[in-house]
Amino acid sequence: MAFARGSTLRNTEYGLPNTNTKTGLKMSTYTLRQATEADCEFLYQLHKAAMQEYVAATWGWQEEWQREYFDKKWDPRQRQVIQVNGRDAGVLVVENRQDEYYLGLIELLPEFQGKGVGTAVLADFLHTAQLLGLPATLHVLKTNGRARQFYERLGFAIAADEEIRYKMQRVTDSE
Repeated sequence: MAFARGSTLRNTEYGLPNTNTKTGLKMSTYTLRQATEADCEFLYQLHKAAMQEYVAATWGWQEEWQREYFDKKWDPRQRQVIQVNGRDAGVLVVENRQDEYYLGLIELLPEFQGKGVGTAVLADFLHTAQLLGLPATLHVLKTNGRARQFYERLGFAIAADEEIRYKMQRVTDSE
């Protein structure tokens, strides 16, 4: 199950501010579209821009291996492209699992980070988890402290300390 469009109207209902506390700006609105084969190169370059620093700190970044791994795992049916003002800005993968609503992936181009886009996307993700009555879960690399702090601000807590990453969870109000 995936949500189709972002909204900032309900964020305060879930303990999320409608205003970015750093910038004072309203959270961004966004749309999602299904990824297509034509998005493969954009999404690989997005992955590099958003994650290379953290992957390199964890395993080292070997370009050829990274590209092969990305291509091997590539399936546009599982990905949605996050758009802001009609511009491709990021990617989202969500899985509705039996016992959890799992955020498999969210990556934003650096120029869209810290502007409320991720907060708006996560607000809708959390809203859907609440509607389903499932805990919202995700994994974050231990080297990505910025992302971990972002998730903690949205009410996630570390549920498991794994070798290279943390599993984080936010329990819904209905649990």
